[in-house]
Amino acid sequence: MSRTVLTIGECMVEMAPREDGAYMRNFAGDTFNTAWYLRRMLAAGDSVDYCSAIGSDGISDAMFAFIRDAGIGTDHLRRLGDATVGLYMIELANGERSFSYWRGQSAAKRLAEDRSFLERAVAGRDLILFSGITLAILSPEARRTLLEVLDGARAAGSKIAFDPNMRARLWPDRDTMCAAVTAAAGVADIVLPSFDEDGPSFSDADPEATIARYRAAGATTVVVKNGAGRIHAFDNKDGMVQFDPVPVTDLVDTTAAGDSFNAGFLVARLEGMSMAQALARGAAVSAQVIGKRGALVDIAALAA
Repeated sequence: MSRTVLTIGECMVEMAPREDGAYMRNFAGDTFNTAWYLRRMLAAGDSVDYCSAIGSDGISDAMFAFIRDAGIGTDHLRRLGDATVGLYMIELANGERSFSYWRGQSAAKRLAEDRSFLERAVAGRDLILFSGITLAILSPEARRTLLEVLDGARAAGSKIAFDPNMRARLWPDRDTMCAAVTAAAGVADIVLPSFDEDGPSFSDADPEATIARYRAAGATTVVVKNGAGRIHAFDNKDGMVQFDPVPVTDLVDTTAAGDSFNAGFLVARLEGMSMAQALARGAAVSAQVIGKRGALVDIAALAA
């Protein structure tokens, strides 16, 4: 039986540094990156769609074509005539990345203004993924609309996955960010935080505290990524599970490390793998991605 997956968020123009110091243009963004890797790992009969809003200008046309040509469904991309798409630039230092953003006229900030548009997009999905960045770029009213629609999709049988992906600069203050992330976890089955972000933001003493907090919010599966360190996870079937990723010796660019991990993990779970197997799959995908430049790279097939 084919599986239907939807990711919701913002795809942006990515300017990534080349070895010669020049920059190359790509398209990327946290939930789009995960969609891109999901498409490469799921079976041909499975569908992966992207839900967002883009403009009607030339760069938006190029983004639309890129998404379509990647095999990702475009039926739920709103086209707005008075907007465009955001842009970010990557800077690298010893493989670690930092970003500069330009998203003042980004159409994606309006992706949740039309409830009926969202309801059509989520209908009948096996899996839906969104992120803290998805929430952060929306108005408070649109944020509430999105969470209400996702809660309805969950009640109708969809599995909801949420990566908090906390970016303090996108929020007016820490309390607003933490409240929104907690509310989002309340409509999610699977939460995929990173301890280096969640720990300081919520004053979690350790990854186990992060797991306990998201379980209390309503999530049934929590996976706490921790950079190159030990991954801590919980679900109702396997209980607490820990996994130590194989060290990566050829670190080039950590862009999309967590996004690609999410894809590997979610595919493994869709295929019925155990928590330990899914953590290993996610880590293996991420290890390939951080060995190359940019958010979207070719990955080799992984053994089941």
